[in-house]
Amino acid sequence: MTLRSVIRGSGSALPARAVSNADLATMIDTTDEWIVERTGIRNRYIAGEGETTATLATEAARKALDAAGMAPGDIDLIVLGTCSPDQTFPATATMVQHALGCRPGGIAFDVAAVCSGFLYGLATADALLRTGAAKCALVIGAETMSRLLDWEDRTTCVLFGDGAGAVVLEAAEVDASDPRAPGILETRLHADGAQHDLLYMDGGPSSTGTVGKVRMKGREVFRHAVVNLASVLEEVLEAADCAATDVDWVVPHQANARILDATARKLGLPPEKVVITVDTHANTSAASVPLAFDTAVRDGRIKPGDLVMFEAMGGGFTWGASLVRL
Repeated sequence: MTLRSVIRGSGSALPARAVSNADLATMIDTTDEWIVERTGIRNRYIAGEGETTATLATEAARKALDAAGMAPGDIDLIVLGTCSPDQTFPATATMVQHALGCRPGGIAFDVAAVCSGFLYGLATADALLRTGAAKCALVIGAETMSRLLDWEDRTTCVLFGDGAGAVVLEAAEVDASDPRAPGILETRLHADGAQHDLLYMDGGPSSTGTVGKVRMKGREVFRHAVVNLASVLEEVLEAADCAATDVDWVVPHQANARILDATARKLGLPPEKVVITVDTHANTSAASVPLAFDTAVRDGRIKPGDLVMFEAMGGGFTWGASLVRL
C-alpha cells in the first residue's frame, strides 16, 4: 500500500456581477469581435463591494467541503494560491481558516506563483500530506484580478476576471499496483526568472510602496506558454509512464483560447478532451484551473476514475502540470 493525496471534492465561487465584452465596449476602446478573435473570451465576473479574494475563497472552500462530505474541523492544512491577497499580510489562507471555523492551530499559508499558484499549492499540500504533517487539506486558487488592472490598457484589462476554486485533498492508503487507484500520480513544477519582464506587476511593497498594475508583452508570453506547457505535459506523462491517449481530460490554465488550442495540437490531444471555460470566466489567474475543474465535475464531464491532467503557466515565469486519478 502507498500513501497518496486523493481529491475528495471540489467547489468554486464567482462574483455576482457578470461583465460581457459588450459591457466593456462601453467603457474602453474595444469590441466584442476584437476580444473574441484574439482571446476567445466573451464574459468575465468582476468583484463588487464586499467581495474579496478571501470571501470568494471561503465560498469555494465551503462548497468543496460539502462535496467531500467533510466539515471544517476535518481540515488541518490550507494552501491558497493568489497574487491578489486581501492584505500584504497576514496570509489570506488564515482568513479563510477563521471564516470556515477550522480548528485553531492548523497550517494555513498563501503561495505566490501567479497563474501557476493552484498547481504550486497542490504540489505543496501533496508533499505535506505524504510526510504526515497533515491529514486533510484545502487547496484553493482565488483572485480578484480586477483590482490589479489598468482599465485604460485594453490589451490587458479585457483578459482577466475574478473567481475562486478549491479542492479537498485527503491522505489515503491505496494499492499502487492498481492502475485505477486514485490520487496525485506525478507533478512537475518549473520557473524562469529571466522572463520576469514579460508578465509582471509594475509595483510592490518593497520597490514602490504601491500595488501596481498588470503589464504584459502578449506575443512573447504566448510563445513561451505553448513551448513550456507542451514540454511539462510530456515530462509528467513520461514520469507517470502514460501516453497522451490515456488522459481522459486536460484542465488547463484558462489564459487564452489560442494557447489552449496550440498546446493541444502540439501534443496531439483532441480538443474535446480539453476543458475550456475561458470564454465565460476569462483569465482568473490562480483560480482558473480549480474553477474549470469544478465546472467540469459539476456538469458531469469529469467523473470518478477519470485520469485528469492539470497544467498552468504564469508570471515569473512559473509553470507546471499534475496528473491525477480521481
